[in-house]
Order: sequence, then C-alpha cells, then structure tokens
Amino acid sequence: MTDAAWINSALASARPQAMGALLRYFRDLDTAEEAYQEACLRALKSWPKNGPPRDPAAWLIFAGRNSGIDAKRREKKQEALPDEDQISDLGDAEAELAERLDSQHYRDDILRLLFICCHPDLPGTQQIALALRIVCGLSVKQIARAFLVGEAAMEQRITRAKARIANADVPFEAPGAVERSERLGAVAAMVYLIFNEGYSAGAEDDGSRAQLCDEAIRLARLLLRLFQTEPEIMGLAALMLLQHARSPARFDAEGQLVLLEDQDRRLWNSQMIAEGLALIDKAARHGSPGSYQLQAALAAVHARAATPEDTNWRQIDFLYALLEEIQPSPVVTLNRAVAVSKTQGPEAALAMIEPLEARLSGYFYFHGLKGGLLLKLGRGKEAHRAFDQAIALASTAAEANHIRQHLDRLMKDATAQA
Repeated sequence: MTDAAWINSALASARPQAMGALLRYFRDLDTAEEAYQEACLRALKSWPKNGPPRDPAAWLIFAGRNSGIDAKRREKKQEALPDEDQISDLGDAEAELAERLDSQHYRDDILRLLFICCHPDLPGTQQIALALRIVCGLSVKQIARAFLVGEAAMEQRITRAKARIANADVPFEAPGAVERSERLGAVAAMVYLIFNEGYSAGAEDDGSRAQLCDEAIRLARLLLRLFQTEPEIMGLAALMLLQHARSPARFDAEGQLVLLEDQDRRLWNSQMIAEGLALIDKAARHGSPGSYQLQAALAAVHARAATPEDTNWRQIDFLYALLEEIQPSPVVTLNRAVAVSKTQGPEAALAMIEPLEARLSGYFYFHGLKGGLLLKLGRGKEAHRAFDQAIALASTAAEANHIRQHLDRLMKDATAQA
C-alpha cells in the first residue's frame, strides 16, 4: 500500500511539470487541466495497489495524454476508448518520457505554464487567480476565500482569464534564451504578487490568504530548481522567506499589527531566516545585484539584528540608495527616508520626502511618515494634519491602526523629550 499523504504530496509536486507538458501537447488550458485531473483519479486507483511509479510526473503526463486523446476521440466519435490495461501499462513509454523530462523540456514546460498565467493581457488579480488554480492546484473555493469574493465570482474570473488566453494566440514552442529571460522576470513578478496578496492579510484572516505566502514560496523554490544560478530568483526566494519568517510576531493577541521594532524576535521563524540568509549570501557572490536581491538584503539587515537597537541603519540607507539607482521609485525614496531619519535626523528625511508629495498624495504611508517626522521636529499641528490624511487614506482597519500606533509612539517620544 502507498501512503495517502505521500500520494497527495506527489500529485501536488508533479502538477506544474505535468500541466506544463499537457498544455504543450493539447494547447488548451481546459483540456490540459481535465486531462491532468483524470490522470490524478487514475493514480489514486492505481498507486495504492501497484505502488508508486519511478517518476510520478512522467506517469501523470502519459496517463493524462491518453485521457485527453480519448476525450477528443469521443467528441469526434472516431474511435472507441482503449482498454484500461492498455492505458495503465506505462512500461517503456514512461521511461522514455522521464528521459525527455530530464532535458530542456522540463524547464521550458513549467516556465511556459507560468508565463501563460501572467500573460500581459490579464489584470494582476486574474494572473494570480489563474496561477493558483492551474499551477498550484488550489480549488476555486480556496482562491475565492483568499480574495474575499464569492465562489461563483471567482469561477467567472478564472473562466474569463482562460478565454483571454485562448484568444491571445499564445505560442507554444520552446522559448529562446532572450525570451526565456524576459519570461522569467514576468514570472518572478507574478510570484511576488501572490506573496503580497497573502502577506497583506490581517489577523482576522482564517488562513486562506496567508496560505498564498506558502504557495508563492513553493513556486520560488521550484524556480530555484529550474534556474539554480540565477541570482535574482535567489533574491526573490530569500526576500519572501525573510518576510514570512516574521509572521508569528506581526499581530498581537487582539489582532493588532505589531510594528517591526516592537515584535518579539524570538517568535520569528529561525529556519526560514537561515534559509533566506544563505540564499542572499549566495546571490551576492554573483556580483550582479538586482531589485529582489537588494530588497532581500534589506530584510536580512533586520533579520540579523538581535534587537531593534542593533539595526544597521547606515547599511539600510546604502542599500536603498542602490535600489533607487536600479529601480527609481518615489516609494523607494520614501522608505529610504526612514533610514535617513535614523542616521541624519528628521529634518534631513523631511527634506527628502517633500518633493514626493505630488506623486504620493494618495499614498497613506507618505502622510504617516511625514506626520511622524513633523512631530519629531515639534511641529505638532502640521503633524496631526498629516496623520489625519493618512488615516483617511487607509484602505483597511489594520492600516489605520498602523498609523495610530505610530502617532501614539511619537507622541510618547515627544513627551519624554520635552
């Protein structure tokens, strides 16, 4: 007998590889997904009796391909369904298929599958929903709960995404080196979007959105297996691991967000931190810094600090300056201003963010930081106006509480210094 937990794990692990190959074969998302589901049903019947195959992905691809072909034949009423024993006798066909999967096909199939899910014609929410359904295998119900929408609405969203893909005439041939590099960047961005959807979940979440963080990290590890020498994928995985490691300390018993400097660092996941730090150190040895690597390096500075007072703010300022060069953004400059306030004082930081007001007037963190800096400078009335704007722009209760916590802290600091 084959353990049920092992079967479930094997099916989940093999899904991206099998779905990618079936998609290349059938050139249709619905057909590939149906073929894979049928292959899984056959695996659940066969593997407990016959034992696990040498290569579960190859077995599923072979069985799924046969199932899809049979479905097409039934539609066309051309041929009868072959005997079950003929379908189940994988023999040399499985070995031949496994041999091919060890080559470039394996990488291209999964990359193509991920790239199709993040097709530029799709809105970001549809990209994420489609990837979670097709690549990760989450149910429509699970995805709907994560996005806080009804199951029927999510089903329609995924259906529309599939229809757009079908109408976009997406090429299915193996991508060249340049196109592969471009696709990898798009895939990395989509994976990080999935992570952020989960990371932004509040304490009141029932775990549905938080599960997205785990799925994003699983996808990043998959990409790492495919692109073992790509430093930006190392950086992406490290960034998510280091951020997710703080999850046990991010909310208090009442569900309120706990600021980074107030978190109980003993609750941070040391195993995730160790993995993330090892990855970012490995990426740094390539000498080719990118956006994800620099963001991971910033998270690593906090992870390495045993206490908030041990935080190397000069290093954080330096890393944000590099990030500004690579990825110029008013939000990056806003974040750098926090480090500047620690190393050069609130006046220097305020001078840095004031030119950003026109571009960040609708961003609540801008007004929150501005209010904090003004309060430190003793400009109380201006500070409160900024805080009022910040709270008005907060899109969730957690964001509003976040600003109020800053206000409470800064008011205590101002009182202590008076």
